[in-house]
Amino acid sequence: MAERKSPQRKAPRRGRQKSSDPAANPEARLHELNEELFKLRFQFATRQLTNTSRIRTVRRDIARVKTLQRQQQLAAGA
Repeated sequence: MAERKSPQRKAPRRGRQKSSDPAANPEARLHELNEELFKLRFQFATRQLTNTSRIRTVRRDIARVKTLQRQQQLAAGA
């Protein structure tokens, strides 16, 4: 009888993988996210958006970048 191989499990990911590091250039990342949110809202209004949860994800990414900016601002002032 042939041996059955157990399926290899991948290690669980910790957090999300970012396409670009928001700490590297937060202003550019924020601009990019705002543009993407604008385009998503347009697609939603014209009924072309298939993945509506992407709007929520982008809004939260914007909040993350703004939070990092504020933390850096407070750290520089302290």
